[in-house]
Amino acid sequence: MTLESLRVTEIFLSLQGESRTVGWPTAFVRLTGCPLRCSYCDTAYAFHGGMRLDMETVLQQVKEYGVKHVTVTGGEPLAQPPCLELLQRLADQGYEVSVETSGALDVSGVDPRVTKILDLKTPASGEMERNRYDNLEYLSPKDQVKFVIANAGDYQWSREMVSRYRLADRCDVLFSPVSGLLPPRDLADWILRDRLPVRFQIQMHKLLWGDEPGR
Repeated sequence: MTLESLRVTEIFLSLQGESRTVGWPTAFVRLTGCPLRCSYCDTAYAFHGGMRLDMETVLQQVKEYGVKHVTVTGGEPLAQPPCLELLQRLADQGYEVSVETSGALDVSGVDPRVTKILDLKTPASGEMERNRYDNLEYLSPKDQVKFVIANAGDYQWSREMVSRYRLADRCDVLFSPVSGLLPPRDLADWILRDRLPVRFQIQMHKLLWGDEPGR
C-alpha cells in the first residue's frame, strides 16, 4: 500500500462541463493549491485548506461513484507530486482519466494513458509569462489545449499561438469565453469569421448549477 497522500479540496460527481467528454457523468478529484493567480479564476476556494487523504482513500471514494470517467483537477493538480501516481493508478484501474492542468508545470511525467487538458494562459489571465511552451512537445492526438479568452486581444493572441505551434495538427484545440467578461456569441462569431480549426465550448456545468462548488 502506498504511503503517499494528497491534499484534496473535494471529490464529487458531476457532468463533465467542458472538453471532448462534455456531458459524461464524471468523478472529479479537485486537489488543493495552485502557484498561479489567474485574474478570472473561478476556483480560488481550492487555493488553501483541503483534506489530507491517503491514496487508497481517494481511489475508494472515486470507485463509489460507479462511473468510468475521472477528471483530476485543481487548483493545479500537478503542483502535488503524488498526483502523478494517482493518475497512473486510476488508469491502471481502467478509468477514462483526464487531468486539467495549466501550461505552467511540466507534463512530461503524466501517464500516457491519461488525457492532458492543457490550459495555455492568455494575456488577460495575468499569468501568460508562466506558460511552458516545451509542454506542447508532449501532447498526443488524444490530448487537448484550452484557451480561456476574455477579450479580443486574448482571441488574437490565441489565434497566433494555434498557428505558430500548429496546435490543430497536434490535438483538439478548445476556445472558451470567460464567463461574465466575453459574450459567448462574440467568440463564436470570431471563430466562424476566421474559419479557425478549433472547438468552441462554454462551461455547461455553469449553465446548470452556476458557481456552486462541487458541481
